[in-house]
Amino acid sequence: MFGSIGPAELILIFVIALLVFGPKKLPEIGRSVGKALREFKKTSDEIKGRIEEEIEASELKDIRKDIQSGVDDIRSGVKDLTSGVTDIKKEIQKDIEAHETGEGPKVT
Repeated sequence: MFGSIGPAELILIFVIALLVFGPKKLPEIGRSVGKALREFKKTSDEIKGRIEEEIEASELKDIRKDIQSGVDDIRSGVKDLTSGVTDIKKEIQKDIEAHETGEGPKVT
C-alpha cells in the first residue's frame, strides 16, 4: 500500500503526528491530507485521460495518412487505366476509319 513503509513505521509516524499536532488537530489534518490526495488522484487521472486522447488522435492521424495514400494510389491507377482505354479507343477508331476508306488491311 505505501511501498516500503510497514506497520511499525506507520505507527511511529502517527505517534509523532499526535505529539506535534495534538489530538484535537489530528482529525482535521487527516481530512485535509485526504482531500489533497483525492484532488491529486483526480488531477492525475484527468492528465492521464488527456494523454491517452492525444495518443489516440495521433494514431488516427497516421491511419488517415495511410488511407489517403491508398486512395491516391487507386486514383492514379484508375487514371492510368482510363488513359489506356482512351488510347485503345483511338486506335480502334483509326482502324475503323482506315477500313472504311479502304486504306487498312482487309478484314474477312
